[in-house]
Amino acid sequence: MKTTLLFFSAIFFFSLANAQDLDGAWKLTHQDGQEVKDLEYIKIYQDDYFAFGAKRVADNHFVSAGGGPFSYQEGKYLETLDFYTSDPVQVGKTNQYKLDWVNEKMVISSEANGKMLVEIWEKVSDSKDDLTGNWVITGRKRGEEISRSTPGARRTVKILSGGRFQWVAFNSETREFSGTGGGTYTAEDGKYIENITFFSRDDSRVGASLDFNYEVKDGEWHHSGLSSKGDPIYEIWTPYAIGYQK
Repeated sequence: MKTTLLFFSAIFFFSLANAQDLDGAWKLTHQDGQEVKDLEYIKIYQDDYFAFGAKRVADNHFVSAGGGPFSYQEGKYLETLDFYTSDPVQVGKTNQYKLDWVNEKMVISSEANGKMLVEIWEKVSDSKDDLTGNWVITGRKRGEEISRSTPGARRTVKILSGGRFQWVAFNSETREFSGTGGGTYTAEDGKYIENITFFSRDDSRVGASLDFNYEVKDGEWHHSGLSSKGDPIYEIWTPYAIGYQK
């Protein structure tokens, strides 16, 4: 009897630990008691960083994006915004929320000015591959020359987890937002394929697929192929925690 109880207790705590793992891709299903139907919000968590992108379902028109570092411990959930298109004044601020788990769904809530905000997020996937991580661009190849740079306030990041990707270019000091895009991807046997589901600069790009080659060398992602405009590119992406210098 004791052995059986210990077995089920182990299953319970294992399931609880899995349910409380934020890494992966999430979809917003309800906001303030209303089902989210007309908009699609996808939020990606990986390596203590998050990013989200939102679009209108009817015409794929870009709506908003935001992201930055986060922390979660004992129900206390903190987000610090590096970029936020809806209200750039919020960039640099840290907001605290309550995070609960209900039927494996993530419920994020807060109260401001006497009004409650409640969001329900459902995990899309937590799959991992060679490129799962939060990256920052640190190098480009032009001709036979590779130029390297140290990202500062002005930087381009790319977060990949749960089969979803999002890149963002921004300046966290000036709060300037340059652009973002994202969607689904696969990374296998040196081939990286992006399927664009939202793009802040050009809605007509939604639905396009781009094929690239990739190789992970000394922990860095070497990315080559043709850009969305058909220009040859060779980029080097470094893990964000290593490449970004405050």
